[in-house]
Amino acid sequence: MTSARTVTALMLGAVVLSAGTLPSEAVKVASSRQIAYRTWTSSADFLAGEQHGTTVADGALTFGTSTGTTSYVDPFGDGSAKSYDQTSWISPHVSTGFGLTELVASWNASTPPGTWVEVSLAGTTNLGTATKWYVLGRWSGGDDTAAGDIHRTSVPSQGDADGSVAVDTFQAATGKWLDQWQLKVTLYRLTGTTQSPTVRSVGAMASQLPSDKKVAASPLGGAEGLVLDVPTYSQETHIGQYPQWDGGGEAWCSATSTAMVLDYWGAGPTAAETAWVDPSYTDPQVDHSARSVFDYAYDGAGNWPFNTAYAGSRGVDAFVTRLRSLTEAEQFIKAGIPLVASLSFKKGDLPGAGYGTNGHLMVIVGFDQNGNVVVNDPASHLIASNDQVRTTYDRASFENAWVPHSGGLVYVIHPAGTALPAPSGPQHNW
Repeated sequence: MTSARTVTALMLGAVVLSAGTLPSEAVKVASSRQIAYRTWTSSADFLAGEQHGTTVADGALTFGTSTGTTSYVDPFGDGSAKSYDQTSWISPHVSTGFGLTELVASWNASTPPGTWVEVSLAGTTNLGTATKWYVLGRWSGGDDTAAGDIHRTSVPSQGDADGSVAVDTFQAATGKWLDQWQLKVTLYRLTGTTQSPTVRSVGAMASQLPSDKKVAASPLGGAEGLVLDVPTYSQETHIGQYPQWDGGGEAWCSATSTAMVLDYWGAGPTAAETAWVDPSYTDPQVDHSARSVFDYAYDGAGNWPFNTAYAGSRGVDAFVTRLRSLTEAEQFIKAGIPLVASLSFKKGDLPGAGYGTNGHLMVIVGFDQNGNVVVNDPASHLIASNDQVRTTYDRASFENAWVPHSGGLVYVIHPAGTALPAPSGPQHNW
C-alpha cells in the first residue's frame, strides 16, 4: 500500500468518552494524550529567535550576511563536493509542560536553484543534559543537481544516548524525554551566488502518548453529513511508473493524497510543470508529487514533513501534527479543510477496505450522517480507478487504525486565507 517506512510501535491510546461529551470537553478528558504544536510564521516570531546571518523580511527568513561556508558532498550525487554559503536561525526554547518522547518538525520554504535548507532539533533531557543537534531533514524543492540542488534527504544513523531520528521523527531514548526543545534552520546557497531560500514558517509537533492499544470511538463533533469535494486519484493507476521514486504508484499513497488536497485548493502543478510526465499517464500531478516529495535516504515518498514542505512550496500553508480524535478532525471538515491521515491495519480490521497495510495515508474528506468517516483512499479496493477512491469507513474501526498506529497523525494543508478551527483545551496541537 505504501512505501517501506519502518513504522515505530507507538502504542498509543485515548480515554473512553461518554456519548454526550462535547468537543471542548473531549480535549480536557483526554489530557493523557499529550500533544503540543508550536510554529514560527511571522516577522515578530522570527525576530524572537537568534539570527546568525539571517534577516527577516515580509514575515520570512532569508539570507543576510553569510557566516561561513560548507563543503557538501551529496551522498546521492556524483561524489563531488560543492561549496555553499550559510546562515542560520535558532528558535527560542519551548517547554511543552510535559516530557516529549517524539517530535516531528514542519517547514514551508521556497528554494531557488542552488539553494536548500536544513532543519535540526536540540533539547534538554529530563536529566538536565543538553542534546546534540539532530538533523530532521535536508530540503530542496527542486532536483536540478547541475544547478546546485541537492537530493532532498533525511539523515540516518544519528542515534545516541539521548535519542535518535527515525526518518522524520525524533524519538527519545528509552527512559528519557525532553523537557525543552528548540529548532535550528540553516539556509544554504552556492558560494558566490545571490539566490536565497525563503522560509515562511517552521514549527514542530511534540508529543508523549499513552500505551493503550485500543481506543473508543470518539463523540460526534458536528460535521455529520458534510463531505468536501476533494478530487479522487488512485495510486493504483500509477503502478510501474517512474520506479526510481519509491518503486512506482503502488507505494505512492502519501504523494497521491497530497496531490488530491493540493488540487482541491487549486494549488496543484500546472501543465507546464508536469510536461516531463509521459503523456499517456493519467493524473500527472500524482507523478509530479511523488518526484517532489521523494526522500533519497529513506528511499520513499512517505516522509511526512517532505510532503507538507512540497505543499507549502506551492503557496499554501502546510504542517504535520497529531489530533486526539475524530472529534477534532470534524472541526477541520467544518472549516472546509480536508486532512491527510496516517493509518495501519490488518486485513479485516477496517471493514470495506479489502486489504491490510503496515502504513498507509488517505484523505479524510467528511463524515456521513452517523459520523462514519468519508475518505479518499488512494488504494481503495486495490482497483486502478479514480471512481473507486471515495469510500466510507466505520468510525470506530477507522479511529483504531489511526490513533494507535500514528497517534492521530495528519497533514494539515490550507490556504492562508482559510482559517483553522479554534483549538481547544490547555494544549494547542495546531
